[in-house]
Amino acid sequence: MRIWYFSCVLILLMLSSLCHAHQLKAAITTVLFNERSGNIEVMHRFYLHDTEHAIEHLFSQDADIFNNQKDRDNFASYVSKRVELKATNGKALPLQLVGAEIDGQFFWVYQQTPLFSPITALNMRHGALRDVWPQQVNLVNFEGKGKVKSLHFDGSDDWLKVTF
Repeated sequence: MRIWYFSCVLILLMLSSLCHAHQLKAAITTVLFNERSGNIEVMHRFYLHDTEHAIEHLFSQDADIFNNQKDRDNFASYVSKRVELKATNGKALPLQLVGAEIDGQFFWVYQQTPLFSPITALNMRHGALRDVWPQQVNLVNFEGKGKVKSLHFDGSDDWLKVTF
């Protein structure tokens, strides 16, 4: 009887965690140092479900990210205003918004800035969706400068530094 009871409790706990799994507010960004293109390429991946709710909150209840290019552009612009890179000397790196697209269950936003040398460290701010949901987490992976390095933005994080 005890084993049956504990099995039922375990199944209920697993089901309740599945019901809440989609509520995780997280985005992943890749910063790629691309020698071939001569750019630092920044690729933000947001869950489309989160993006849909965010644009309704940020812009209008009538916003439609699927059928309205202006709404997609507005969200991409919103993201680009909340992500910044600085060199170690404090000089801001001008991130140019390249575009955005829907791909399956994700909404992608692309930015770039010219590659410079030497890059031994960068400072970054990533506040996208953190003003909408306090629990939003933004993970940033830096690739193309040796071993992958990561920054994790949550809570009250503002500027973080990565060293290569």
